[in-house]
Amino acid sequence: MTDYLPDAVMKGLQDARRASTQRGNRLCVHDGDDVMRIRRMWADGMAMDADAFDKLRGRVDIYDGMRHLHQALIVGSRVDGGECVFDFKWLHLVTETAPLDFARLDSTPAGLLPRA
Repeated sequence: MTDYLPDAVMKGLQDARRASTQRGNRLCVHDGDDVMRIRRMWADGMAMDADAFDKLRGRVDIYDGMRHLHQALIVGSRVDGGECVFDFKWLHLVTETAPLDFARLDSTPAGLLPRA
């Protein structure tokens, strides 16, 4: 095999890779009314398209489709290979229930039997 591919083939492969990651990944950032798609996400950062470099600052909400997953504080960003890479100062999971101020007992029943 050769290591050389024509420029048109390389561009087509890059476009196909970008399209497949955008189809499969539903993660997005909501910053007020702006919605921007996340390319990659890891424990202490995320990567987006390079055009998000100037638009995104401070506290943001991260969604998977319509489901709210995280709240994050973005502290730094850099452009690296067509991607804008952001670092998290903090990242918190969003829960659907209110936090409890007491410990739940382990002896609570898993379910109730219906009356006969």
